[in-house]
Amino acid sequence: MDVTRFGHAAVLVEAAGTRILIDPGAFSVPATFALTDLDAVVVTHQHADHVDRDRIGDLVAANPRARLLAEPETAAELDGFEPTGADVPFEVGGLTLTGVGSRHAEILPALPRVGNVGVLVAAEGEPTLFHPGDTYEYRPSGVDILALPLSAPWAKVSETVEFLRAVAPRTAFPIHDCTISEVAYGIYWTHVEGHGGVADLQRLPQDGALTR
Repeated sequence: MDVTRFGHAAVLVEAAGTRILIDPGAFSVPATFALTDLDAVVVTHQHADHVDRDRIGDLVAANPRARLLAEPETAAELDGFEPTGADVPFEVGGLTLTGVGSRHAEILPALPRVGNVGVLVAAEGEPTLFHPGDTYEYRPSGVDILALPLSAPWAKVSETVEFLRAVAPRTAFPIHDCTISEVAYGIYWTHVEGHGGVADLQRLPQDGALTR
């Protein structure tokens, strides 16, 4: 499995001859929206840092064979997208994409919690990757590679570390980190590295990649 970051929450997963792009949002690097030969585009929820509505149309047009999957509230607002759901599997090429959870983490008590469906990406003979979107609430078992939200208005470091320890992946790398300045990044990463209980932590830059 090849995993490439495309800025903030955007992740390209390549395995079993299949290419899946997750969460192409407003903080994604420009190259995100020039990707082609995608087999699926997956959106975990409606917030702009996870789906850039001004540019998603061009990405979809450049990938006419891609299956388009999104959390139900988001799918209702995007042309051509199918709704995902908790424990609902989708077969895309050689991969199985399974929805995880249903709600975004709480930001403020006064704000309604929008939908959020994370995704497990799996194939026979390949590691299983989990991208949770914007929540630490759901902790599926059997995760080999975790895309770990590192900083958010809804998160604090103790919750980040507890989530990482609960999921207990073999490998983890950061996502959702454009909210951290470069000078402060090490503060967050040091806590995760020192207390997360995962030996293979990969501090990937916004355009970094790993193979497992």
